[in-house]
Amino acid sequence: QVQVVESGGGLVHPGGSLRLSCAASGFTFSSYFLNWYRQAPGKERELVAAITSTGSTNYADSVKGRFTISRDNAKNMVYLQMNSLKPEDTAVYYCNALWLQNYWGKGTLVTVSS
Repeated sequence: QVQVVESGGGLVHPGGSLRLSCAASGFTFSSYFLNWYRQAPGKERELVAAITSTGSTNYADSVKGRFTISRDNAKNMVYLQMNSLKPEDTAVYYCNALWLQNYWGKGTLVTVSS
């Protein structure tokens, strides 16, 4: 049974940091592209960060230099370290695994507010 479960969201002040985690199981994790998406209220879902099976990364311009995606294939985990958070980073963050299939988690809410 495939599972993709995000955790680590919460309320943080502007300028603060959060680390999101995504635990996956039920598929060949190490072969998959892993992505973090987010969806803010009233907006479309957007790709925030991506990491390939070999560890190459890519980021949305809006988060470059502030967010870092990483993966641990031994633990079937993918992470998103978010620093210097801004109110506009407020969104539900989703973990996505893409290759032979397209798997999604249910999301974790990040709220950046003073």
